[in-house]
Amino acid sequence: MTTQLAVLGDGSSRVRRDRLEILTALIDGPGFDPLFRPDLMKIPADHPVYGWGCIVDGCERIRRLQKKLCETHFLECQASGSSLMTFLKTARPLTTRDRFEPRPCAICPDRTVHNTNTGLCKSHDARWHLILNSTPQADLQDWINEQVPLPSYGTCSVHVCSRPAATALRLCRAHLDRYTADGKPGGARVPGGWWRKGDHAAPPAPTYIDAQAFRNWCRQTGEVHQFGSINLAALPPLLKAEIKWGLNTHAQMKHHSTWDIRDIQRMANRCAEINLTSLADFTSHAKQDEVSHLTTDSKLKMICLEIAVGLRIINHSPADSKEAGFIETEHFGRRFPHSGSYFDLTGVPQVWLRDLLWDHLAELLRSAKCPRTRGHFDSARRAMLELGGFLALDAPRGGHDPSLLGAEHAQRWAADLLNRARHGMPSLGTIRSDGQPSTVTSTTQGLTFTYARKVLFQALNTGRSDLAGLDRAFITALPQAGAIASTTRHPFNDETARALADETNLQAFADTFDPHDRGLRDAWETIVATGRRCSEVLKLRLDCTGRYRGHPMLWHDQTKVGNYNEGIRIPEYLYTRIAERRAKTLTAFEDKHGRAPAIEERKTLALFPSEYRNPRGDKSISYGHFHACFKEWVTSLDLADSVIHQARHTLATKLLAAGASLAHIRRYLGQVSDRMAEHYAKVAHSDLDDILATVWVAGPASVDPGAPLACSIEPLSREEATALAIDLSKRSTPVEGGICTHQVVVNGGACPWKLDCHNCDKFVLSGADLLYWRRKAEQWRSLAERAPTDEMADWLHKVFEPTARAIEGLEKALAAMGLLDQALALDLRRPQDYYQRIWAINFRATDLAEVAEAAHERAFAEDGS
Repeated sequence: MTTQLAVLGDGSSRVRRDRLEILTALIDGPGFDPLFRPDLMKIPADHPVYGWGCIVDGCERIRRLQKKLCETHFLECQASGSSLMTFLKTARPLTTRDRFEPRPCAICPDRTVHNTNTGLCKSHDARWHLILNSTPQADLQDWINEQVPLPSYGTCSVHVCSRPAATALRLCRAHLDRYTADGKPGGARVPGGWWRKGDHAAPPAPTYIDAQAFRNWCRQTGEVHQFGSINLAALPPLLKAEIKWGLNTHAQMKHHSTWDIRDIQRMANRCAEINLTSLADFTSHAKQDEVSHLTTDSKLKMICLEIAVGLRIINHSPADSKEAGFIETEHFGRRFPHSGSYFDLTGVPQVWLRDLLWDHLAELLRSAKCPRTRGHFDSARRAMLELGGFLALDAPRGGHDPSLLGAEHAQRWAADLLNRARHGMPSLGTIRSDGQPSTVTSTTQGLTFTYARKVLFQALNTGRSDLAGLDRAFITALPQAGAIASTTRHPFNDETARALADETNLQAFADTFDPHDRGLRDAWETIVATGRRCSEVLKLRLDCTGRYRGHPMLWHDQTKVGNYNEGIRIPEYLYTRIAERRAKTLTAFEDKHGRAPAIEERKTLALFPSEYRNPRGDKSISYGHFHACFKEWVTSLDLADSVIHQARHTLATKLLAAGASLAHIRRYLGQVSDRMAEHYAKVAHSDLDDILATVWVAGPASVDPGAPLACSIEPLSREEATALAIDLSKRSTPVEGGICTHQVVVNGGACPWKLDCHNCDKFVLSGADLLYWRRKAEQWRSLAERAPTDEMADWLHKVFEPTARAIEGLEKALAAMGLLDQALALDLRRPQDYYQRIWAINFRATDLAEVAEAAHERAFAEDGS
């Protein structure tokens, strides 16, 4: 497509040029396959896209529809029970019993073969059988050498046919069969037995009961499909050129559907019957009635639509598409995943507003930061549909004159949309696929405000709004959306998790929604076990697993965050399941192609291949298909609120509960930040406090200030973990700015250092104390800056150096665990808290128990009295 567009250039308009002229230039260009240039195309039997012959080596027969074997070989392969690749190794070729291409008679070069066994025309074949009846031992080749060629019958009388006639009726063999099937209109005949007279003069002229009826039949009859050929002679020049271009373009596609040449010929014949002049009419709303009766056959509709959609890019330049009210992403070299190139903008009523939207989208497509998906495009179009629909009803002249619009119109639109969102009223511009207006919600209202400002403020910055005559006040009066409320997914509860992992339910998922065994169940189990994004699992390649140092690993691409070929450990049962799926995928490839994939092909094969438009096996199941099947499955289990992505939240939360840090969760799940990891892991504040409190480093008075004492930076043995739990977690007491581990103090004894904690080597810092010590560092830094002499400042820095090392070590430990940001946001021990009255007043537990007991006794005495 790019080469063809480059040949055409990007002129101001292609609509005004002759379409036939454009297509002729493309067809005559160097990039066009010469196979598709003539009106009568001879397609090789082994053509990679339009092949029609049996793939058994040397077999001359026609392949079965949608299969690569002829009928006989297909039945033999089924009966053998072996794979196609195994069957091809032992299959024996068969000679043809069909008339693919008219071959000349072995005696008469101007007549076609009637009997493929003898290779003779009808006249000579009949005479040879008379010889056999009288002389059974006669030799065919000796008899052929003695015969004299008979004169030609000429070409077929049917107007669209260019093949040689097979009989004196001046019809080829295919049209002679059609003439008989149609009841022989006109009653054409020739004298019987004339060929027995041995007269080698010109054949006698046929006689007719109604010659005009015969001529009408010859003029109206279409081409009869002959295997190996596509005849477009009966079509008008423009339609003929369009089909030729469509056949060439379809053959160049990487992911294409299957076009059988019989269907292509039927499509051409049908177009001739209804006098269709151009396939571009197939996508024209104004001419849908004229071509509607062509769409009854789904195969013909598929072929016509694909050619017509491609022609839209050829027949319109970007300037033409802007004028017509649509944008083609392929004009800019873009194609969004699972989306067509055509993007309709005609729903925006005002031309000036539609042009501003077109220019906004075109700039995005030309930008190096073009969105990866079409979500931005859909939201921008929705915003302009809503704004245009309101202006058509409320603004002067239906909003078609932008110079009449002011701030009050933007404000009224905002008020109307807010009211519709609050009451769930229908939209004024957005129409659903069923033809009903969409409902305005708080989410769509926020998106509409956001993207309306994006489109119109960009127009303001580039000066396009001034050229359109739109007042600046209208644009600046557009409201901001504010924070758009969004709900986050929660992990699966226990009941849902059990239902989605139940063997009976999983088997029902595979049997009901995956009858061709493309691996939907395996994909779901992989998502559950690994927590990968759904698209990451569906796009796995064939060789995505391996063992490294005996451990099973899964290799995948995290395209959302730019991580490619990332490896993670997987359970043994999942490794085995993926290996079984790999074997099934390879078998399917071999059954389809009759061979094993080459080394380069194997690298690109999808583990879960799609059934549609996937001739090479490198296209994966789409997310839309998997999501639709999963949704129906969970609905059948009465779990309608469950979605695929909750499996990712579930795994993250379980990892956190098992002791994994946020840094480890972020790394394992391939997330961009700790905040996103926290969003998935659902960390409550109490959980975070517990995590921070377990990060301990040596205090400033220790031999190695800041050295980690208890954290999960390095893996610990069971013995080491137990020792830490006894020595630190169970036998310590909190003090100002850290934790005291001196056992005398922990046991309630007096502190020998008179509570000088910060200069004690038994004092350690926890992750919850970072903010306290950062304030201390700021305090000492301030003192040093205000020191009267440089010597005093140096002395202060030297005194605080061990503390600074301890703070640095604490920050490194927290950063290694991915908890630094959370520690800075957490203020558990502020110095002033320890001097408040509520901290200073304490009570003994025994005294409190006695007070409670005395209160109960007084209440009992009062009741008794």
